Amino acid sequence: MKAQPGDWLIVEGRAVGGVVRRGLIEEVHGQDGAPPYLVHWTDTGHRALTFPGPDAYVRTSAELRAQEEIAAARYSSMQHVPASAPVGTAGADRSRH
Repeated sequence: MKAQPGDWLIVEGRAVGGVVRRGLIEEVHGQDGAPPYLVHWTDTGHRALTFPGPDAYVRTSAELRAQEEIAAARYSSMQHVPASAPVGTAGADRSRH
Protein backbone atom coordinates (compact mmCIF):
# COMPACT_ATOMS: atom_id res chain seq x y z
CA MET A 1 0.00 0.00 0.00
CA LYS A 2 1.29 3.41 -0.98
CA ALA A 3 -0.16 6.85 -0.32
CA GLN A 4 0.69 10.52 -0.23
CA PRO A 5 -0.71 13.38 1.82
CA GLY A 6 -4.14 14.33 0.48
CA ASP A 7 -5.13 10.75 -0.37
CA TRP A 8 -7.99 9.02 1.42
CA LEU A 9 -7.79 5.87 3.51
CA ILE A 10 -10.96 3.78 3.27
CA VAL A 11 -11.55 0.98 5.77
CA GLU A 12 -14.35 -1.41 4.88
CA GLY A 13 -16.31 -3.06 7.67
CA ARG A 14 -15.44 -6.69 8.21
CA ALA A 15 -19.03 -7.70 8.94
CA VAL A 16 -21.97 -7.49 6.56
CA GLY A 17 -23.54 -4.09 7.04
CA GLY A 18 -20.44 -2.85 8.84
CA VAL A 19 -19.43 0.78 8.88
CA VAL A 20 -17.10 2.12 6.21
CA ARG A 21 -14.59 4.60 7.66
CA ARG A 22 -12.92 7.33 5.65
CA GLY A 23 -9.96 9.37 6.66
CA LEU A 24 -7.81 12.01 5.01
CA ILE A 25 -4.14 11.06 5.00
CA GLU A 26 -2.29 14.10 6.34
CA GLU A 27 1.19 12.64 6.76
CA VAL A 28 3.05 9.57 5.46
CA HIS A 29 5.62 8.25 7.92
CA GLY A 30 6.87 5.21 5.99
CA GLN A 31 9.35 5.14 3.14
CA ASP A 32 8.09 5.54 -0.43
CA GLY A 33 4.47 6.11 0.62
CA ALA A 34 4.26 3.12 2.96
CA PRO A 35 2.41 3.16 6.31
CA PRO A 36 2.05 4.32 8.97
CA TYR A 37 -0.15 7.28 8.05
CA LEU A 38 -1.41 10.16 10.14
CA VAL A 39 -5.11 10.01 9.32
CA HIS A 40 -7.84 12.56 10.10
CA TRP A 41 -10.98 10.42 10.45
CA THR A 42 -14.18 11.96 9.10
CA ASP A 43 -16.52 10.05 11.43
CA THR A 44 -14.88 11.12 14.70
CA GLY A 45 -12.75 14.12 13.77
CA HIS A 46 -9.79 12.48 15.54
CA ARG A 47 -6.33 12.16 14.12
CA ALA A 48 -4.43 8.91 14.60
CA LEU A 49 -1.25 7.25 13.44
CA THR A 50 -2.64 4.30 11.50
CA PHE A 51 -1.22 1.03 10.23
CA PRO A 52 -3.95 -0.08 7.76
CA GLY A 53 -5.10 -3.68 7.79
CA PRO A 54 -6.19 -5.94 4.93
CA ASP A 55 -9.66 -4.37 4.87
CA ALA A 56 -8.26 -0.93 3.95
CA TYR A 57 -7.32 0.73 0.68
CA VAL A 58 -6.10 4.13 -0.53
CA ARG A 59 -7.87 6.38 -3.06
CA THR A 60 -6.88 9.75 -4.44
CA SER A 61 -9.43 12.56 -4.08
CA ALA A 62 -10.30 12.22 -7.78
CA GLU A 63 -10.77 8.44 -7.51
CA LEU A 64 -12.93 8.80 -4.42
CA ARG A 65 -15.07 11.49 -6.07
CA ALA A 66 -15.58 9.32 -9.17
CA GLN A 67 -16.48 6.32 -6.99
CA GLU A 68 -19.04 8.40 -5.08
CA GLU A 69 -20.56 9.78 -8.31
CA ILE A 70 -21.01 6.25 -9.63
CA ALA A 71 -22.64 5.16 -6.35
CA ALA A 72 -24.92 8.22 -6.34
CA ALA A 73 -26.03 7.56 -9.92
CA ARG A 74 -26.69 3.91 -9.12
CA TYR A 75 -28.67 4.87 -6.01
CA SER A 76 -30.73 7.54 -7.78
CA SER A 77 -31.65 5.07 -10.53
CA MET A 78 -33.10 2.76 -7.86
CA GLN A 79 -35.34 5.42 -6.32
CA HIS A 80 -38.99 4.37 -6.31
CA VAL A 81 -41.57 6.94 -7.27
CA PRO A 82 -45.04 5.78 -6.23
CA ALA A 83 -47.61 5.73 -8.98
CA SER A 84 -50.59 8.04 -8.72
CA ALA A 85 -53.77 6.56 -7.26
CA PRO A 86 -56.01 5.10 -9.97
CA VAL A 87 -58.76 7.42 -11.15
CA GLY A 88 -61.90 7.12 -9.07
CA THR A 89 -60.23 5.72 -5.95
CA ALA A 90 -59.21 8.97 -4.29
CA GLY A 91 -61.30 9.49 -1.16
CA ALA A 92 -63.11 6.18 -1.56
CA ASP A 93 -64.43 4.67 1.67
CA ARG A 94 -62.25 1.63 2.26
CA SER A 95 -63.74 0.79 5.65
CA ARG A 96 -66.47 -1.38 4.06
CA HIS A 97 -65.39 -4.79 2.79
